[in-house]
Amino acid sequence: MIGEILMVLWLLVLVPVGVMVTGAVIAAGLGWALHRNGETVHEGSELIEIND
Repeated sequence: MIGEILMVLWLLVLVPVGVMVTGAVIAAGLGWALHRNGETVHEGSELIEIND
């Protein structure tokens, strides 16, 4: 009985939360990397100052 409860808890709570947290971490890292790349590639552009 306890095994079934643990399996349901695992499938309905822990796995979805883990996927969401992992997605948030990947999105934050990708956003940071792309922002830094954009500033480096377009250094000196007047559009960078408008975007801040």
